[in-house]
Amino acid sequence: MDASSRKLIDTVAWVLIEDGRILCGRPRGKDVFFIPGGKREGAETDLQTLVREVAEELAVDITPGSAVHVGTYEAAVPGHTDTVVRMACYTADYRGVLTASSEIEALAWFGAADRDLVPPVDQLLFDDLAAAGSLR
Repeated sequence: MDASSRKLIDTVAWVLIEDGRILCGRPRGKDVFFIPGGKREGAETDLQTLVREVAEELAVDITPGSAVHVGTYEAAVPGHTDTVVRMACYTADYRGVLTASSEIEALAWFGAADRDLVPPVDQLLFDDLAAAGSLR
């Protein structure tokens, strides 16, 4: 299948690392954890998507001027060879207390050994973070 016939899911993710672990959330009704973030709406920029999604999921405010792009990853959706997820990843400072919203059932801090608990596109980020020594 050529790239032009694939469906693209365009997402932005927030990379929050503390003590060698990355914050992940499990949405209600799902059995897999994801790096916080989500799909772009309309003509939103990466930063607009990041700010909106993190506020919706975790009830904190991203400090827009602190956002730094750490990488963009693409991987097929398991079971859907015609669908690819693109995830633009950013670190950023925040204000507030991390709180799982009504759409997030659980929050967890994952290390490199937890790689298999996240989707393939998230695993690519885990690999890079582990190689850089950011994840333990």
